[in-house]
Amino acid sequence: MPILPNGRLVYGMQLPVQSQSTMYAEGWEADAGPRELVEVARAADRAGFAYVASCDHVAIPRRLAGPMSTIWYDPVATLSHLAAVTERVLLMSHVAVVGLRHPLITAKQYATLDHLSGGRLILGVGAGHVREEFDAVGADFARRGPVLDETIDALRVALGPEEYPAFHGEHFSFDGLGQRPRPAQRRVPVWVGGSSPAAVRRAALRGDGWLPQGDPRDRLPAQIGRLRELREQAGVDEPITVGAITEALYVGEPGWETGRRTLTGKPEALAESLRAYRAMGVDQIQVRFRSRGCDELLDQMAAFGAEVAPHLND
Repeated sequence: MPILPNGRLVYGMQLPVQSQSTMYAEGWEADAGPRELVEVARAADRAGFAYVASCDHVAIPRRLAGPMSTIWYDPVATLSHLAAVTERVLLMSHVAVVGLRHPLITAKQYATLDHLSGGRLILGVGAGHVREEFDAVGADFARRGPVLDETIDALRVALGPEEYPAFHGEHFSFDGLGQRPRPAQRRVPVWVGGSSPAAVRRAALRGDGWLPQGDPRDRLPAQIGRLRELREQAGVDEPITVGAITEALYVGEPGWETGRRTLTGKPEALAESLRAYRAMGVDQIQVRFRSRGCDELLDQMAAFGAEVAPHLND
C-alpha cells in the first residue's frame, strides 16, 4: 500500500478536464481533452505531487446538468490512461460511487488498474448524491449508506491477495469465483470521502484515509478530533491518512481577478498559510490552482512544486 511520508505534509490534486462542475472548472477546460490531461498528469509527476485524482458519475439528470455539467470521465479509464504516461504519481478515485456497481465489478476494474500501474492505486469511495443515477442502474439510493459500508468490507476481501475471495453479507455474497490479475499492492488503501457524521464515522471505522468534502479551516479540527475519537473507541490502532481540500491557489501575483477566496502571493507566504493544515493534524492537502489556460496551470504546478512545496514542512 502506498505510504505517504510519516509526519510530513504532502500534496495532490484533482485533475482538471475530467469533471467540469461549474463550482470549480475553469473556462478553458470546456475545449480541453486527452492531451491536456496527459500534460497535467506528467507535470504532477515532475513536480512531486503525491497523487492525481479523478471523479465518478455515471449519468447526470437534466435537473443537475446546469451546475454539474454532464462531463464526467470514467475514473478507471482515465487513470489507466494516465498510468501509462506517468512513473511515480499515485492514482486516486475521488471518489468512486461504488454503490452503483457490484463489488466484484469494482474489484475487477480497480485490481486491473493497480496491476497495470505497478501498485499506484488509492481507492477513494463515497456514498453518492444523485438519486437518478441509482434508479437508472437499479441501486438503492435510500440505503446507499449501509450498502456502502458493506461494499467497503466486500472490496477489502475482493482486492486482497486471494485469487478466490469469499464474502457473505446482507447485500452481496460471492465465493469460489477467481479474479486475476490481482492488485500489485497486498492491501489497496481505501480512503473514504464525505464530511457528514455518517461519512466521518465510516472513515473512522473502515478507512485507511479520510477525504473531507469542502470543510472550511475552522471546522476541520473538530472533525479530525471526532474521527480520531471514533477510531480510539473502536480500538482501531492503524494510522489513518487525514486529508483536506485547500482554498484555490495562485503562486505569485496574478494580475487578474482570481476570486476572493483564492490564496495568492509569494511562495513562502503560501507555504506558511498551508502549514496550518499540518498543525491541525492533516497529512495531505488537495490543491487547486486558478488558471486561464492549460499552460498557466502547468506553470502554476511547477512553481508550487519548486517554490512552495519545499517549505510545507519547515
